[in-house]
Parts: sequence; C-alpha cells; structure tokens
Amino acid sequence: MGQSSESKRGFAAMNAEQQRQIASQGGKAAHEKGTAHEFTSEEARAAGRKGGEAVSQNREHMAQIGRKGAEARSHSAANGSRSRSRVREQHGRVDEQTQGS
Repeated sequence: MGQSSESKRGFAAMNAEQQRQIASQGGKAAHEKGTAHEFTSEEARAAGRKGGEAVSQNREHMAQIGRKGAEARSHSAANGSRSRSRVREQHGRVDEQTQGS
C-alpha cells in the first residue's frame, strides 16, 4: 500500500540538469528580492574548514586522495623535467642567435 520509501518524487526524481535549472531560478529570485545570503570571506572560510574536517574523518577516502595526488605528482614531475630541458634548449638557441647579432 502506498509508495515505498525509496521511490523518488518531486525534485529528487528530476535529472541533474533540471534540478540545476530550478535551483538557479530560485537563487536569481532570492537575489532580486534581496533575501539571498552572500557569504563573507570569514563565513566561507569557516564553512570550508567544517567541510574539510568532515571529509578528513573518512580515512579510506583520504588515502585514495593521497594516492591520486602522488600519482599525479610523479607523472607531472616526469613530464615536467622533460619540458624544462626542452625549454632550456630552446632558450639556449635563442641566446646563441641574439648574441651573434
């Protein structure tokens, strides 16, 4: 009898794009009306700190983030060293050309 507690209705049943459009309209209306809240930098900082504390409680999630960062850094370092040597080569050629003039 009735719908199960897992069936989505209303806003939750909409796809992400529809939800974004409706939320955007609400935000625009609130700004026009003058009732929208705009965070100060201190409020935003406090909110970010609170979110960071909540996320950091999940040790497995933090370990995944650390692994991804390490992989990206090692990949970037390997590519960056090659790029830097190419740049040095190019600058060396430019310096030789300008000194000869």
